[in-house]
Amino acid sequence: MKDEEGEITVTLEEDEEEKTGDLINTSKYRERSDYRGSSGEPQQPHDADEAKKSLKKHPRRPTRKKTHCCSDCGKSFVSSGHLKSHQRTHTGEKPYSCAQCGKRCTQSTDLKKHERIHTGDKPYSCSDCGKSFVFSGQLKSHQRTHTGEKPYSCAQCGKRFTQSTDLKKHDRIHTGEKPYSCSDCGQSFVFSGQLRLHQRIHTGENPYRCAQCGRSFTQSSSLIVHQRTHTGEKPHSCDQCAKRFVSSSTLTTHQRTHTGEKPYSCNQCGKSFSQPNGLIVHQRVHTGEKPHSCDQCDKRYSDKRSPN
Repeated sequence: MKDEEGEITVTLEEDEEEKTGDLINTSKYRERSDYRGSSGEPQQPHDADEAKKSLKKHPRRPTRKKTHCCSDCGKSFVSSGHLKSHQRTHTGEKPYSCAQCGKRCTQSTDLKKHERIHTGDKPYSCSDCGKSFVFSGQLKSHQRTHTGEKPYSCAQCGKRFTQSTDLKKHDRIHTGEKPYSCSDCGQSFVFSGQLRLHQRIHTGENPYRCAQCGRSFTQSSSLIVHQRTHTGEKPHSCDQCAKRFVSSSTLTTHQRTHTGEKPYSCNQCGKSFSQPNGLIVHQRVHTGEKPHSCDQCDKRYSDKRSPN
């Protein structure tokens, strides 16, 4: 087929057909030779065997040579069209433009694939659940949810992933890379989702609302935990005393009463606490801060529970 500039190019499907054309033709010949001879009459089994032997001796057309070489990287191609498409990876040229959104592509086939996003065409369907996808790569990744295949492994910790993009994101945990920065305060994050949640601190957005009491939350997980105060559900149980809790974080805090762990330490005097709130209240001893006042006499306290 011809591209927009008039040069003959071969699509991947056409190229594969050329490579396998001889095999397809000989396969058809094999199928016919198993049943009929040159006279058109049915063959006997021993005649079919002879035909198969002759087929094996039949010379195949030689594979097309890759005579077109890239001057930048040395990679070779069977046609000038393939070479021209490849060279755009070096030049950055993207001659094919989407009429809907203006996105540019290096190849006309890439543009056709991209246009499915606008048309809604999803030609790739999962044989297990029927879900359809725009791109074949999306289908391949999705099918791993059925097979459980996780071909991408972290070299640092061995954690496995279904997609290479998920592995790349995970790698940031080890490298310390935080590419997502808050435009309001400059704080950086490993994942875009973390930044999105953080920005709600600045915007005040609380999109998750409790249907029982109307209280709103920045995260769906916070709403789920809150709803347990209405249902009475306490799914997290202490293995030391069997006491139950609404969230895993409250269970972790409770377990420190058994282990004696005090991970929160004052940088002024070194005193340690099992809970972060304990450290916050303690630090007011050093700062002199007394945010709680008596509504009877206006006396102020560092801790609202303080009797003095």
